[in-house]
Amino acid sequence: MNKQLYDIEISKIFILNPRERNKQIAGEIRKNIEDVGLKRPITITRKQFPQDGYEYDLVCGQGRLEAYIANNQKTIPAIVVEASEEDALIMSLVENIARKNYQPFELFKNVKKLHDYGYSAEEIANKTGLGKEYMRQIIKLLDRGEERLLNAVENNKIPLNVALQIVETPDSEIQRVLQEAYEQGIIKGNKLNQIQKIIEVRKRSGKNFRSGSRTHKPLSPADLNKIYEQEINRKMLLIRKADKVESTLIFLTESFRNLLNNQNFINLLKAENLEKVPQFISEKVNQDV
Repeated sequence: MNKQLYDIEISKIFILNPRERNKQIAGEIRKNIEDVGLKRPITITRKQFPQDGYEYDLVCGQGRLEAYIANNQKTIPAIVVEASEEDALIMSLVENIARKNYQPFELFKNVKKLHDYGYSAEEIANKTGLGKEYMRQIIKLLDRGEERLLNAVENNKIPLNVALQIVETPDSEIQRVLQEAYEQGIIKGNKLNQIQKIIEVRKRSGKNFRSGSRTHKPLSPADLNKIYEQEINRKMLLIRKADKVESTLIFLTESFRNLLNNQNFINLLKAENLEKVPQFISEKVNQDV
């Protein structure tokens, strides 16, 4: 692909794939250009069919272009590449997705466009450097039309990684409650994963999510938290029981060991024709001796 550097009239450049930018970031870009100049030219391509005065499509550098416009510049240094409009759009989408500080809604929008163009999750991941599984999960959100989760991420109510985790739960009602519980601060971090596992185990065993409730009222975040606490208490009880059993076994083992070292007890066993101690008792008694 041939690349040439030109000084291009800004009014002739069309932003092919516009993205919303944080005002603070835009201000920082503008100030940086004012202080040290343009370190990296923008990338554009010639339009195959110029329209409304636009002769070029912007491929990369929207922030730099807008900074020049804000500074009342008429022209901007640009690298002109040869590419079709579709290729230019794809290059722009890939460039936006590959940014380190992208906004979730921008990521969704750009991934959807690439996916609509026929690119698979693996192809998008390879082009952007993002993880393949991560990209598969995003496309899963988009393909399933998970508007509620997408809106929550866009409005910064839940992180993207949490949305991707919640969507793994096939039950839509459970998804809703998990999202609400996270937004309300009832569940955080690893607790979300633990609750999902508890729910899955309960579903496989046919247990009711509502902890014995016979009503059909919607499941609530409080219900999830109650289920979680009950499971934690159940596990703690099992641990206490196991500790008690272990302590009892240690006591019995030590008692048998002392008895087997007592000659009077040995003589009593012989008198009752019980000279041989059962193998499992003998093994336990002689263990760690």
